[in-house]
Amino acid sequence: MKTTLIELGLASALLAGGGALAANAPPAPTPRPNIVVLVADDWGYTDVGAFGGEIATPNLDELARRGVRFSNFHVAASCSPTRAMLLTGVDNHRNGHGNLRETMPGAHLGQPGYQATLTPNVVTVATLLQAGGYRTSVAGKWNVGNEARNLPNQRGFDRSFIMGDTGSDNWEPEKRYLPHAAKVHWFEDGQAPAMPKQFYSSTFFVDKTIEYLREGAASGKPFFAYVGFQANHVPVQAPQAFIDKYKGRYDSGWTALREARRAKAIELGLVPKTTAMVTMGTTLDWTALSPQDKQYQARLMEVYAAMADAMDHEVGRLIAHLKSTGEYDNTVFVFLSDNGPEGSDYKEADLWLRFNYSRDLDRLGGPGAYVVPGPSWSSASASPLSTFKFYAGEGGIRSPMIISGMGVAAANQIHAGLAHVTDIVPTLLDLAQVQRPGTTYQGQPIEAQTGRSLLPVLADPSARVRRSDEALGYELAGNKALFKGDLKLVLNNPPVGDGQWHLYDLRADPGETKDLQTALPAQFAAMQADYDAWARANGVLPMPAGYNPVRQVLINSFVNYWIPTYWPHGVVALLVLLGVPAVLLVRARRRRGAPR
Repeated sequence: MKTTLIELGLASALLAGGGALAANAPPAPTPRPNIVVLVADDWGYTDVGAFGGEIATPNLDELARRGVRFSNFHVAASCSPTRAMLLTGVDNHRNGHGNLRETMPGAHLGQPGYQATLTPNVVTVATLLQAGGYRTSVAGKWNVGNEARNLPNQRGFDRSFIMGDTGSDNWEPEKRYLPHAAKVHWFEDGQAPAMPKQFYSSTFFVDKTIEYLREGAASGKPFFAYVGFQANHVPVQAPQAFIDKYKGRYDSGWTALREARRAKAIELGLVPKTTAMVTMGTTLDWTALSPQDKQYQARLMEVYAAMADAMDHEVGRLIAHLKSTGEYDNTVFVFLSDNGPEGSDYKEADLWLRFNYSRDLDRLGGPGAYVVPGPSWSSASASPLSTFKFYAGEGGIRSPMIISGMGVAAANQIHAGLAHVTDIVPTLLDLAQVQRPGTTYQGQPIEAQTGRSLLPVLADPSARVRRSDEALGYELAGNKALFKGDLKLVLNNPPVGDGQWHLYDLRADPGETKDLQTALPAQFAAMQADYDAWARANGVLPMPAGYNPVRQVLINSFVNYWIPTYWPHGVVALLVLLGVPAVLLVRARRRRGAPR
């Protein structure tokens, strides 16, 4: 390119008058941060070292040291409702994910707010950031809709490599973890990719993220990178080197671990010194187990810890890449878990698992093996909180959350105010200096974001983004709650709960041990009325009589997979297979009860 005399003259004038121009120039715009969102799957409140856990998570701990830990942050109690809110900033009953598809009653599916996929009237944070000049990518678990219109390439992501379902095997990408569907749904940029025969999920997702960051670096645009890990969703699996690190670490059992984590969370200032805990009815007596059972159960937790450790290692690899490219100091990080730890025992899937996975002690964690941590270990992961995944107790919906890096003035601080997953979208948009839409976008009506920006908290962790008289409702599969100031109204259904409302002061009692409904009858009644008003306003559907989420999963698997795949001959054979033992059992019982 040739330089003209006019251009040389302009350059000379600029150099000669540089001082005057600098004096009169408007202030330079504030640089916009890169954004990295890290979503763990099924981590308990104290599974992170910075939240009181013993699992080695040095990279997440360092993010916590450089930023703000949110000790009172809430999500939904299962994956897709949380992820839908995380992406849109809109309550799950308004974005199509009123319930997890696998646990949704057939009468609900397709009703407003219960489409089990993102609806057209919500806009993702990626769409808004992309329009605002960001390059965008996602790698990992998606789980908010597998239709073409809802894949990431149609939802604001320039590059994407995602697993569209609730989960899959972590060593064999095309292997299902349960028979919910005929296959695992993988997509790269909206198309079915050629998958490797083997991989390790956490490593693969970070590899893809780094690949996308490298290829877009020349654009000079800031980036938004969303990493949806499958760790620690079942099947819990990890590289052997990580498992070996924890050998013998859990030989004292889950009750001792739950106590130790509570003590550490208190020491760190995450919960009050007086925090009490319940012993959940689903927790077994460790001392009553045989030596062989203790050995087996301890190995389950060793593998669980190893999977979390391995995920943190991959986070460290991503951070190392950002440091090597000079982008680390220009990046804001958000870390959270999508819900509490998995407390199901998967007994209903035992027959399928017998034919598809090994549960032998010496294979646990490796390819072809299946680990379910179970309700007893989950009570330790959730320590000092009550309940776990799927339930509305704090153990199911209070998640560890960290915001760290560029734009976060506070360092190594804790925010104890009520925060919610819908707050993340407005926070990221404010950090990126991208205008939040109202009730329309590009001329089309949309659901307004319901969260609050946490930007004030990132400057001053003592700030609050919700008024003490402001109600925040929650519901999933009939388990429900309402937050108002420090009070929480909550109802959990059997077998974990009793199907009745209870009232707790979370500031003093995050373990939900002291019911205040008798001591505070006016607040108890008023908050029930507040919940009813919130449920009506958000289109919450009542659960059918006799609803049971475990049974519903079996029904939905049968309707969505077994019948379409094996009808008619395979289904008839399955019914015979299941029916013959049942008939024989009934006849045997009748013979035992018949008069002789």
